[in-house]
Amino acid sequence: MSRHLSYREALREALREALQRDPRVFLMGEDVGRYGGSYAVSKDLLEEFGAERIRDTPLSELGFVGAGIGAALGGMRPIVEVMTVNFSLLALDPLMNTAATLRHMSGGQFSVPLVLRMATGAGRQLAAQHSHSLEGWYAHIPGLKILAPATLEDARGMLWPALQDPDPVLIFEHAQLYNLEGELEEGGEVDIRSARVRRAGSDLSLVAYGGTLGKALAAAEQLAAEGIAAEVIDLRVLRPLDDATLLASVCKTRRLLVVDEGWRSGGLAAEIIARISEQAFYELDAPPARVCSAEVPIPYAKHLEEAALPQVPAIVAAARTLCAGGGQ
Repeated sequence: MSRHLSYREALREALREALQRDPRVFLMGEDVGRYGGSYAVSKDLLEEFGAERIRDTPLSELGFVGAGIGAALGGMRPIVEVMTVNFSLLALDPLMNTAATLRHMSGGQFSVPLVLRMATGAGRQLAAQHSHSLEGWYAHIPGLKILAPATLEDARGMLWPALQDPDPVLIFEHAQLYNLEGELEEGGEVDIRSARVRRAGSDLSLVAYGGTLGKALAAAEQLAAEGIAAEVIDLRVLRPLDDATLLASVCKTRRLLVVDEGWRSGGLAAEIIARISEQAFYELDAPPARVCSAEVPIPYAKHLEEAALPQVPAIVAAARTLCAGGGQ
C-alpha cells in the first residue's frame, strides 16, 4: 500500500517513528519545537512528545551540537537539527575534532551515535551565505558517515539505521526537495551503505545525488528521446562511497558524467572521477566529465543563481559530448 506524501512529511514520519521506538531518542535545534522547524519538518512533534524530547535551543550551533555530542557519549540518541549547512561551520571543531575521532582515539571504548540533520543547497534566492553545498567537505572527514536522501523513500527510511550507527551520521536534506511530493510505499528502513541505480541504461553512467538527482533523471529523459540510454545512479551515501555500484555501471556503459552542486575545484565529483580512473581506466571510451556549480559565491538574482548551478541543459550537452567523443 502506498500513500501520497511530501518529502518533509516523510522526514517527519521518520522522526516520529524514531521517537516512538526508542526513549533515548530526542530532537534538538533552533525552532524545532514551538515553531515546528525552520522547514516545518518537526511540526506538531512538541505537542506529541513534550519539551524534554523536542528541545528548542539558543542560536549557538557550537553550543547545541556540542551538547548533542555529549548526550550521545552519555548513552542518548540525539537528533540535532542545524538550520542550514553554512551554520554547521560554527560547530566544525566539535564535529571534526571530537565526534569523528573519539571512537578511534579511545580504541573503541567510546562511540558518538549522533545524527545531525541540515538543509543544504541553493535555488531559493538566499544568496551567497545561505546557498552552500558543503557535503563534499564533510565527506572528506574519516569517522563520519554522510547521507544525502533524494527520494521520499530515503527521507523516510534513512534516519532509523543512522541512529543505530556507532559513529556520527550527517544527513543533508536539499532545501529544494522539501515540497517534493509522490507516492511512498509502506515499509521500514533503507540501506545506508550503497548507491542506487534509479534508471537503467547502456550508453552513459550519470551520477548524481540530493538536489541534482531530479535534474539527472530529467536529462536522461531528454537523452532517451535522442537515442542515448543514460544510466542514472543516485549516490545517496557520500561517505563511504559505493565504489562497487559505480564501477559496475561504468564497466557497462564505458562513459561517466558526474553532476554535483558543489564547486568544481576539489569537489566530490573529482573524487568520483579519480576513483573510476584509478580502477577502471581501460574500461572507458571517453574521458570522464562533470557538471558542477560555477566557481563563484551563489548570486542572489534569480537568473544568475540559475546560471551558477547545474541545470538540465548543461547535463544534456555534456552527455552528448561524451557520447560523441568515443565508442567502439
